[in-house]
Amino acid sequence: MPKMKTHRGAAKRFRRTGTGKLRRRRINKNHILEKKSPKRKRQLRAPADVTPSDERMLRDLGV
Repeated sequence: MPKMKTHRGAAKRFRRTGTGKLRRRRINKNHILEKKSPKRKRQLRAPADVTPSDERMLRDLGV
């Protein structure tokens, strides 16, 4: 049986840290930014951790 291919859509959205944890980009930072406060936009820059329940699903996708 051949190797499973990595799900490319998921691979572009998630990154592994040096310790093996998964990080993701935060939502609400794409458009309609004018009405959002500078503090809110600044806080949305920081990456977020992926929940353990979602990590299992992402591991199956090959991320």
